[in-house]
Amino acid sequence: IFGCDDCQIVCPWNRFAKLSAEKDFAPRFNLDASSLIELFTWSENDFNTRTLGSALRRISYDQWLRNIAISLGNSPPSASVRAALENRLVTATPLVAEHIVWAIDQQKARARNVTPD
Repeated sequence: IFGCDDCQIVCPWNRFAKLSAEKDFAPRFNLDASSLIELFTWSENDFNTRTLGSALRRISYDQWLRNIAISLGNSPPSASVRAALENRLVTATPLVAEHIVWAIDQQKARARNVTPD
């Protein structure tokens, strides 16, 4: 849901990297164990608190929600994913709402076994 992850995965130098005991490199606020649905329920205050000092703060809260909505849209079809998207749509900004609507359409298409656009 954030570009830095992709860079870390594809960087050829990272295959030589060893796990670090350095606290700065440890996952924060259990982000590595959180589901997309859980992350999608965060309030703006949660986002600001839990990403403090993190590269995630390079994006805004709306961009965070947009990215998660896209990820949820690309997830296997699930009633809980659809419910999370529909719940968030009620209070979403136009940027986020556009992507939630897309994600719901993707979920519906996948549930019908149709290849989404």
